[in-house]
Amino acid sequence: MGQTGCIPAPHLELPPMEPMPPFDRAADVAALWEQVEAVLGRVADAINTAPDGYVIAASERTVLHLFADLRKTAYEAGIPMRTDAAEAAFSPSDGSRDGQDAPR
Repeated sequence: MGQTGCIPAPHLELPPMEPMPPFDRAADVAALWEQVEAVLGRVADAINTAPDGYVIAASERTVLHLFADLRKTAYEAGIPMRTDAAEAAFSPSDGSRDGQDAPR
């Protein structure tokens, strides 16, 4: 039983993509830093409120969910930043991929 996902099946040939330029790593970190600090604070709270002898068992699920949410937030911020970097690097005067001018 297969699933439909983002990863293409190995037998499918996809046209090559032009490489996307990287985005500004420092800007991404700066944009997310407040959320990272908040998550780490909540992780500390989960660990500190767990009963003695059961720290991992009592806090693990909460910590996993916190980091899963942070991962989602990081992708939601980072992917548009990379797309924006690619759009900023695009020059419409370069023509189309095959060297021909795009139809007007």
